[in-house]
Amino acid sequence: MTKKELGKETKQTGVSRRNFLAGAALATAGAATLGFPSVLKAQGPINMRWQSTWPTKDIFHEYALDFAKKVNDMTGGDLKIEVLPAGAVVPAFDLLVAVSKGTLDGGHGVFVYHYGKNHALSLWGSSPAYGMDADMMLSWHKYGGGKEFFTKVYDAIGVNVKSYSYGPMWTQPLGWFKKPITKVDDFKGMKFRTVGISIDLFKGMGAAVNALPGGEIVPALDRGLLDGAEFNNASSDRALGFQDVSKVCMLQSYHQSAECFEILFNKTKFDALPDKMKAIIDNAVEAASADVTWKSIDRYSKDYIELQTKEKVKFYKTPDSILQKELEIFDKVEAEYSAKNPLFKEIAASQKKFAERTVKWKRDTVVSPTLAYNHYFGRKKK
Repeated sequence: MTKKELGKETKQTGVSRRNFLAGAALATAGAATLGFPSVLKAQGPINMRWQSTWPTKDIFHEYALDFAKKVNDMTGGDLKIEVLPAGAVVPAFDLLVAVSKGTLDGGHGVFVYHYGKNHALSLWGSSPAYGMDADMMLSWHKYGGGKEFFTKVYDAIGVNVKSYSYGPMWTQPLGWFKKPITKVDDFKGMKFRTVGISIDLFKGMGAAVNALPGGEIVPALDRGLLDGAEFNNASSDRALGFQDVSKVCMLQSYHQSAECFEILFNKTKFDALPDKMKAIIDNAVEAASADVTWKSIDRYSKDYIELQTKEKVKFYKTPDSILQKELEIFDKVEAEYSAKNPLFKEIAASQKKFAERTVKWKRDTVVSPTLAYNHYFGRKKK
């Protein structure tokens, strides 16, 4: 090809070294703006060190690991979250401050562990929630104004965090005891473990309450420092060893009937992430939330059966008289904190309004499983 022919071809295709370099520069700038994985890979992955508020053996810590894996997988390894168990860096109840200060990049826990910083946080888990379950609580959080209220609470505390509410929990047991609880007076003088606004509720029943993180409860029961305690569910309670110190568990209670988990990021570190990665995290939270429900149904039901058959635990339904008393005491507690804390009052009113509509809808719409269960499993087939 002659020089004349070469020049003609270059002119026809519009390709020149100058054009090529300009295009490459624009592509690189665009990739950096959009946070493309290729750019991240050139810089190396973003690493985050997290801590949960749960012992390694608790299924709750497994939920934290599940969330981290979803994010790690969905980002193709561009973001790598490592989750340590409770106490690895800070005590469980100190997680919020550690994440806010940047001692940890993030964490997994529950809102009621920060109850002492603002009592309004207890309304995201340790209350009767006006008849809502945890899925309805999450619905209120996302669509009923809860997320905006939550931002106000954390702004009032002055913490530098990005928080997500996720992972609905099932109604928690009243607790583990030396003998069945048959009346409200059984709580008088009892040394009992709980957290959040449930502290006020059980104090109202006459108990001496001690708030302890999950890993410390069974040792306290074993040493006689507690007479009774509640934690959460059949799988967690079994893993923590409740069945080794008690053979009586009372099921059903309003003290924590609508609790959810919390995912925390240090806000400075979160804000520095590319928008694409933030969107991945947003969606990973909701995917992990659904999986908490599905995994818990499978695992809790298995452990519930094995606690009865292998560990010889006796489960009893909490008497309605105690459930009614819980509601009456909570009314007084709500009034007390609403008078002291305008934000508490505003959040409680919002939840109550949302619950009036949604609980009625669910109660009127969802068929009870009792009739069907009794039909298929309530009697031996010939």
